[in-house]
Amino acid sequence: MTPRGWALLTLAGLTVALLVTAALLIPWHRPPAPRADQLAALRDLPAEQVARGREFRAALRPGGYAALTVGLLVALALGLTPLGSRLIELVGRPFGGHWAAQAVLGGLAVVLVADLLTLPFAAWRQSVLTRYGLSTNGWSGWVADLLKSYAVSAVIGAVALFGFYAVIRLAPRWWWAFGAAGAALLVVLLSFVLPVLVEPVFNRFTPMEQGPLRTELMSMAARDGVPVRDVLVADASRRTRAVNAYVSGLGPTRRVVVYDTLLREATPAEVTAVVAHELGHAKDRDVAAGTLTGALGAAAAVVALYLLGSWGPLLRMAGVESVAHPRAFPLLVALVTVAGLVAAPVQALMSRRVEARADAHALALTRDPVAFESMQRRLGSVNLGDPDPPRWEYLYSASHPSTVERMAAARAYAREAGR
Repeated sequence: MTPRGWALLTLAGLTVALLVTAALLIPWHRPPAPRADQLAALRDLPAEQVARGREFRAALRPGGYAALTVGLLVALALGLTPLGSRLIELVGRPFGGHWAAQAVLGGLAVVLVADLLTLPFAAWRQSVLTRYGLSTNGWSGWVADLLKSYAVSAVIGAVALFGFYAVIRLAPRWWWAFGAAGAALLVVLLSFVLPVLVEPVFNRFTPMEQGPLRTELMSMAARDGVPVRDVLVADASRRTRAVNAYVSGLGPTRRVVVYDTLLREATPAEVTAVVAHELGHAKDRDVAAGTLTGALGAAAAVVALYLLGSWGPLLRMAGVESVAHPRAFPLLVALVTVAGLVAAPVQALMSRRVEARADAHALALTRDPVAFESMQRRLGSVNLGDPDPPRWEYLYSASHPSTVERMAAARAYAREAGR
């Protein structure tokens, strides 16, 4: 069998593995609360809160979708025309056109061009956040975070690009197999490394101070049978008023992180409800499941790029002879960008189902639907969320159930529990 035949077989196997993993690990059986209950919850929210949240989201929407559109157009312009390959040639020319210079510096230049062309929309977003009082960062802090983000992305990107094209040179016929394995390994590695090495670049994390709240949270984790390394507090208030919490890491790097803004804005019962939700993610191994699906998806993407990249019309449009050459990197970016946009609704649906399961876990663990609903109200109010976003936007990009869905779920739990 030819390498292409093996690649087709491998892609089929990875696709089946991905579908089986998603079918087994994603709680597809958990539908949203009835629409009538959601509308009842919406009517109970203060009208001014709903109006302000919708106004804020409407202010963000034009810049957000403009950035998405410009990013797509830039990717297509660089990847489906000779512009991208010429850019990589130009960047590599001072280094004699060496493959490593083209791969690393040229690849980073392609990404940087897209970032710079969408930078005005990122600044627009920051101006909206500032105008509505959600950002406390200031422009100097925003620029500093932006530069940090570029630096981190450049380091990770340089390693990935060098490794990818080095493999191609070492195994020109079977690079797709080694590349798929490397992509999957990188996803797993980042799940361990990001919480420890990258997150501290943007925030300072300190253990939650000793007291009744910490004691309750650690006791709840123990009661839940979830091994948590620590409950940390992030100094999020230096850049935002938004409240949040999350769980990150795998095994020895797993920790629950709460924003310091959450501790200031919410009651202890509400904080407990949020942490119970995060314990639900840990209990159901959602980070591990996300890492596994991400690894399978990354491996499948590399194989698919190999197969698509050998299609003559695409290569001619990009002005390259082979997808394995560093000059073809813009073509790969264009294909990945289109695939990401197409896959976004499926990824959002999977995320919403996982988040809904974590909500159900929090309600069962705390047995306090009143605090849970109160927390959802507070999240929507402080974070200026639209409690019931437009259906098209919700289906395409919402990673969490809406506020009214979560309030309705809490009320359903209270009815079933007789509270």
